[in-house]
Amino acid sequence: MTLQMCLALGILVLMIVMIMSDKFAFGAPPIFACLLLVVTGLSTVQEAFAGFINPSVVMVAGFMVVMAAMMKTSFIARVQEIMLNLVDKGGYRSYALLLLVVMLGASLAGMGSTGYYVLILSLVSMIPYNKKLPTSKLMMQLGFATNHPLIPVNVALTYGLTVTVLHSAGYMHNVSIIQFALVNLVLSLAFLAWSLVAWRLLPDHPMASDADEEIKKEQELAVTMMSPFQEKVTILMFIVSVVGMMMNQLGNIAYVVPGLAAAVILFVGVLDFRSVRDNMGAPVILMMAGVIGVADALSNSGFTKLVGDSIAHSLGGSINPFLLVLLLVFLTSMSATFTGSNMGSVFVFAPIAISTCVSLGWNPTAAAAAAAVVISGWNGGYMPLDGMPAMILGMGSYKLPDFWKFSVPMYFVRIFALTAGAMLFFPL
Repeated sequence: MTLQMCLALGILVLMIVMIMSDKFAFGAPPIFACLLLVVTGLSTVQEAFAGFINPSVVMVAGFMVVMAAMMKTSFIARVQEIMLNLVDKGGYRSYALLLLVVMLGASLAGMGSTGYYVLILSLVSMIPYNKKLPTSKLMMQLGFATNHPLIPVNVALTYGLTVTVLHSAGYMHNVSIIQFALVNLVLSLAFLAWSLVAWRLLPDHPMASDADEEIKKEQELAVTMMSPFQEKVTILMFIVSVVGMMMNQLGNIAYVVPGLAAAVILFVGVLDFRSVRDNMGAPVILMMAGVIGVADALSNSGFTKLVGDSIAHSLGGSINPFLLVLLLVFLTSMSATFTGSNMGSVFVFAPIAISTCVSLGWNPTAAAAAAAVVISGWNGGYMPLDGMPAMILGMGSYKLPDFWKFSVPMYFVRIFALTAGAMLFFPL
């Protein structure tokens, strides 16, 4: 390892330790890590803070404003009332029903939909504490459930990425989207099974501080003060934002649609400029933006490539196909978890998977992406270093050990299910 690799890895470890200590403001450790990247010469200022102009961060920042406005509408009040009724009833049955509802919603939103998980987490955060079914026992499961469609009909993003990776490696055979969806179904069912078993593991505590309670009271008051015109505009801008984020055909425009919708909301007076500014610069946004700079530094130093090359050479010629796929899934998801780069991790390890399978004379589909490598890029999550896990940790007021009680076993359940599904529907 070179000095640059060691420095980049050291900064990553320091950032993780700072997050784990719970002694620093949420979102501060990644910013400090970015400053260290510049001081050590690993990155320029532009490279270290590139996350603040990253398209995904810009998109989420704009959508945070739209969601803040959406939370004031009577429509959300009605949705929240339905969820409140289930929480008031309490018990395991209500918990299971909420879980199923969120997973069914994910079937339409698609895996990894930013708009959907922000919506669900925001709704859960608005539910008052109830001893019968504490929201601290819902935030974790319902947050991760947004990434697991129970009816996986919207898999266009990961399927398209699968085909792209395979074609770029010269593997031109067709990949069945139905089989690909079935792999996702196996993964979702495994997550559902774990969630139904593990719901008692999470702590019972109120999620909101006294200050948050005051904000909620202001939001409830704002529902009655919003004019019918403002409410219609807000709901329309929410729909426009969600649809815009899902339309990859729009290219770069898709990333700024939520920001444009936020501007409309500001202009019609639903939110004032201070509210817009506070939501666009929320701690979650700082966390997401800061992590990107660290991920880029790891990649630029050659550390990520070094790991990939070492694994490729150490595999040898005799390895069980299931273990090979499991290893590649593990490496890709670990890389995505610790760097915050889903796409980057997939494009690092997918070529390794393809070349390894080809050299062994195996069908590379399962290991390359048909479930294993591509989907695993979005199924780490046991470290709060990316958008959704970071929001879950912060909004749920979890301590990191409590977060790990659910997320670490969930991680292993998912990667084993993903590997099994890939081997079942795309045999080597």
